[in-house]
Amino acid sequence: MDYIDSLRIFRSVVEARSFTRAADMHGLTTPVVSRAIARLEKRLGSRLLHRTTRSLSLTETAERFYEGCRRVLDELDALEADASGQTREAGGVLRLVAHTTATVSRLVPLISSFKRAQPKVRLDVTLTERPVDLVADGYDLGIVLPFMLNNDTTVTRLLERITLVLAAAPAYLQAYGRPVHPDELAGHLFVSMPPSLRKPTLTFRIDGEERIVPFRHDVVSNNPVFNREMVLQGFGIGILPAVLVEDALASGRLVAVLDDFEIVDSEIEIRLAYTTRTLLPAKVRAFIDHATAFYGEAGQGLPAVQA
Repeated sequence: MDYIDSLRIFRSVVEARSFTRAADMHGLTTPVVSRAIARLEKRLGSRLLHRTTRSLSLTETAERFYEGCRRVLDELDALEADASGQTREAGGVLRLVAHTTATVSRLVPLISSFKRAQPKVRLDVTLTERPVDLVADGYDLGIVLPFMLNNDTTVTRLLERITLVLAAAPAYLQAYGRPVHPDELAGHLFVSMPPSLRKPTLTFRIDGEERIVPFRHDVVSNNPVFNREMVLQGFGIGILPAVLVEDALASGRLVAVLDDFEIVDSEIEIRLAYTTRTLLPAKVRAFIDHATAFYGEAGQGLPAVQA
C-alpha cells in the first residue's frame, strides 16, 4: 500500500469517524485500515487518532493534517479525472438516499428519466426516514428533509416545498367537536411526528401576531403515510402533507381543520444534498443538473446553499 492510499484511508476514517466504515468504503478489512493508519503515524512521527471501543477522536496534529490531506487528494482527483476524461462522461454506480414518503410521488419518474438520459450510470437507491451522514454512510447524493442531515459540510439545493394541512376524520370530529379557533386545539388529540423531529406545537398568525399553540398526542410516528391512516381511523387531528390527503379530502373521508387560519412554517422542504468537494464526479454533477431541471418544471429549484 503506497503513501497516497494511506492518505485516502486516513481521510475516510476521519470523515466516517469509523475504522469499520472506512474499510467498507475501500473494500478492505478493518485490520488493514488499522495497519495503514499505524504506518502513517510512524511515518509522521505523531499520533493521529485516539481510538476506543466506542469512539474515535482526532489529535490536534490530525486535525491540521486532515485539512491539508483533503486539499491534496481533491487536487489529485481533479488532475486524474481531467486526464482520463471522467469529468466529461457520467458512468459508474451512483448511490442515492431519499426520504421514503416525501419523495414517493417523484422518485420513480425522476430516476427513470435520469436513467434514460445517462444509461451508463448504475443506480443504488436507499429509501429511509432517518438522519443520514452522506460521507459516513457512503452516499453520493440525498433527496432529503432538512432534519435528516447531520453533517455541516453538506451542500443542499431546494427542490420542492410541500404544504402541510390539518385534517381529521368525520368520526373524530363528531366525537370531539370541530375546532373553530386555534385556542381550542388544547382540547384535542393529534397524530403527529415524534417530538424529536417536530415540536408538539403549532404556530398561527392571528391578527398579524404569531401565537404558539401546544398540542397533545397519543400516537406518533416518523411516517406520514402511517399517520394519515391513523387519522383516517379517527385517532386524532393530523398535520399531513397536502399531497397525501387530497384524495381523502375530496371524497370526504377527511375534513380540513382550521383552514381559515394561517399556519406559520406550514411547508416542508425537499432538498438535494451532496458533499462539498473541489471536484464533483460526472455522475453526481449529471444527477444534480437533471434533478434540478426535473423539479424546476414544477416551479421550484434554488441555488445551492450550505446546510
